[in-house]
Amino acid sequence: MAVDFYAGCLGGCAGVLVGHPFDTVKVRLQTQDSNNKIYRGTFHCLTTIIKQESYQGLFKGMSSPMCGLAAVNAIVFGVYGNIMKSVSSENSSLQNQFLAGSAAGIVQSFVTSPMELAKTRMQLQGQDAREKRTPFWQKNRIIYKNPLDCLLKMFRSEGLRGVYRGLACTILRDAPAFGVYFSSYEYLTEKVADSKGNVNTFSLLFVGGLAGVWSWIVIYPLDVMKSRLQIDGMDGNGKKYKGLWDCMKKSYKTEGYRAFTKGLNSTIIRAFPTNAATFSVVTWVCMIFDNPANRKLDVQNPSGVLILDQEIQTLTC
Repeated sequence: MAVDFYAGCLGGCAGVLVGHPFDTVKVRLQTQDSNNKIYRGTFHCLTTIIKQESYQGLFKGMSSPMCGLAAVNAIVFGVYGNIMKSVSSENSSLQNQFLAGSAAGIVQSFVTSPMELAKTRMQLQGQDAREKRTPFWQKNRIIYKNPLDCLLKMFRSEGLRGVYRGLACTILRDAPAFGVYFSSYEYLTEKVADSKGNVNTFSLLFVGGLAGVWSWIVIYPLDVMKSRLQIDGMDGNGKKYKGLWDCMKKSYKTEGYRAFTKGLNSTIIRAFPTNAATFSVVTWVCMIFDNPANRKLDVQNPSGVLILDQEIQTLTC
């Protein structure tokens, strides 16, 4: 269990490191004003950030998910693993895997909600420097020094309610997302495994990426609304939205259905390298520690086949 936890943490860190630039692009596309667009698309947003803010701009707010990753993985793996252990192998259906994943998503939302609020606000800092004709010493003015400073300022101004702004939307997003992710991953893994339960490592990476894409497509509109609610009022002009339903109505009224799919391209692009990095690190950590209770890499096989213990559910990070 300890090896699984550390492997998940290291794999998750690798995934955050690889995927965070595209997450920054996603957040900026989700939250930009449709009447005053700064970015034309994924590639334009990516190049604009590099040009105006250097490569560091792509990694703004990354310390927030990095710091909270251990707690999130502990919750997700703990809740999902314990629920699946309480279910007999005969009843280990996709429905149970979906419900276990959904339960894990609900519980971990209480950690990820403030973490993502800080991350999102950090990611948006400095993007309007081009639009404002201010003295050069004010163009790079920052509101928050780091994620902790962001959360402290939110607490001072709005209390605990401000720190957990968007929590309901996060729960509505993460419950089905984790359910789809775990159940689709287990289903696809069984499909690509041979009669002995052997899965080629590259196939497993592809399965993880595909499961991630499916989970994002299912809940993506809620992710857009969550981002908008969490940065509402950040510009100092007061809040635009009263809540989730009000945000959905106003977004649809001003932008139509396209409001709910902003940044989806960058999210899909991000899903594959993120999961590839995560699973690669998890595989090698499990191989190094040679944990027989979960996953082992058959070092005798040069093709790199991952052997899955059929009695224990495979877990993603």
